[in-house]
Amino acid sequence: MTMASIFSKIISGEIPSYKVAESEAFYAFLDINPMAKGHTLVVPKEEVDYYFDLSNDTLSKMSVFCKDVAKAIEKVVECERVGVAVLGLEVPHAHVHLIPITTLEDLNFSRPKLKLSKSEFETIAENIQKELLK
Repeated sequence: MTMASIFSKIISGEIPSYKVAESEAFYAFLDINPMAKGHTLVVPKEEVDYYFDLSNDTLSKMSVFCKDVAKAIEKVVECERVGVAVLGLEVPHAHVHLIPITTLEDLNFSRPKLKLSKSEFETIAENIQKELLK
């Protein structure tokens, strides 16, 4: 029996998060160590460690879910576009980073992370949620 990942605990509500979107199969929430305001993680609710081990159907649907979330982020956070990164080493649960960017350097994961207040996180999450509902 494998132990639930931190993302599974976030999805179940055991660990709080700044949720921006949820469907039957996916959950999107703000990264608490963001590279930019609006940096969002998208995870499947199914516990699969490696992104490329997801079924073709799940992978396709996850891409569409990410697209919808990214389009909402673009309207809420000032950026040129939303960059996409799939690293898969930090947490043993498939996930996608959606990061607002203006330059290539904005996707450099070795850069210092932003420190945002609880109210900043809440406002960003609420604004993305509202945009998704439009």
